Amino acid sequence: MARVRLSVAERREELLKAAIEQIEARGVAAVRIADVATALGVSNALVLYHFSTKEKLVAAAFTHAAEADLAQLRRLLGRRTTALRRLRTAVRWYAPTGQAKGWRLWIEGWAAALREPALRDVTRDLDREWKAAIAEVIAEGVAAGEFRCPDPTGAALRLTALLDGLAVQMTAYTGAVSRARAQEWVDDALARELGLEREAFTASGR
Repeated sequence: MARVRLSVAERREELLKAAIEQIEARGVAAVRIADVATALGVSNALVLYHFSTKEKLVAAAFTHAAEADLAQLRRLLGRRTTALRRLRTAVRWYAPTGQAKGWRLWIEGWAAALREPALRDVTRDLDREWKAAIAEVIAEGVAAGEFRCPDPTGAALRLTALLDGLAVQMTAYTGAVSRARAQEWVDDALARELGLEREAFTASGR
């Protein structure tokens, strides 16, 4: 059956999604242009027409994934509800126990970023925007009198460090930390950063 003719933008997005899937499955170092082409039933030449090198394809794939994650984060933090509810929802979504990005992809990205400047820029920008968005909502909650936090920027950094570390443990070492235990630690950390009792914090999220 003949393939549907896609626009340039549609074809590019299709290639990026396939690249993300292949990176998650094979890793950045092992993935090839041919893997992406085969997954879609197209030629290597078509992939290279849109992305002239593997390095450019990989960098674009991570950028695509980062933009999607940031868009979802902004949707969660932009809801018309309290800062506490928005924070709790966003942190639970981002945590390795939630429904956020495929953590295997980002662990691959962090490792590759040590050697690839383009990937380092993508992962660094995602990290900065995530922290800034969380810090902004924490500051809103403080201003509204919902909770206490003398250092929203530091709180965002500490929360991110915990979530990233748990993601590595749960992705790289199956069974090292249970989902229930990880969620408990995440809730405890957020309540502590906001100066709330765990019971009050939990009740507010229902």
